[in-house]
Amino acid sequence: MRAILIRDLRLAIRAGGGFGLGLAFFLIVVVLVPFAVGPRGDLHSVIAPGILWLGALLACLLSLDRIFALDYEDGSLDLLATAPLPLEALVTLKALAHWLTTGLPLVLVAPFLAVLLNMPAAGYAPLLQALALGTPALSVIGTFGAALTVGVKRGGLLLSLLVLPLYVPTLIFGAEAARRGAEGLDHGMPLAMLAGITCGTIALLPFASAAVVRVSLR
Repeated sequence: MRAILIRDLRLAIRAGGGFGLGLAFFLIVVVLVPFAVGPRGDLHSVIAPGILWLGALLACLLSLDRIFALDYEDGSLDLLATAPLPLEALVTLKALAHWLTTGLPLVLVAPFLAVLLNMPAAGYAPLLQALALGTPALSVIGTFGAALTVGVKRGGLLLSLLVLPLYVPTLIFGAEAARRGAEGLDHGMPLAMLAGITCGTIALLPFASAAVVRVSLR
């Protein structure tokens, strides 16, 4: 399992879907928002939680189509599907590799980018907590979407259309937790809901993703 995880991490970075692409996109979104809204620091601080969460969500979306595509194109996905390792474990490892190369860097850099949006300092810790709890769900849901579109030519747009509606609950509770934290309010309930969503996706979606991959390989 460790060898497969390391292999997926190397493939993700070499294929251009590593942390550099996600971080660059995240930075571009955060930098462009003040230009679009105008020099209004009070408004920036209000919309900062939503903008940061939306930027992180879209950055995670960029590399989803490569989770299974490279293995499918070179035929290694067929070999992995027939390996002694359960396909559910393989799917979980791929989701973990995606989070390590895309989600985790976004979590670490988000508080620094929040400074550019004039976000109150009290919101940095809740933002970090919300992203740490929510981004694994984005990777697991994205892996399920990638499994649905494996083998589909130019399935990137279809993947986005399938995954984005499933991202909405995570986006709502994640942004709400960061907003409440920035305003000095209790943000425990949104974090609890976010943790529940993440635990639910980790518990259920690897089995659904594995079933979809088996059907696609027949």
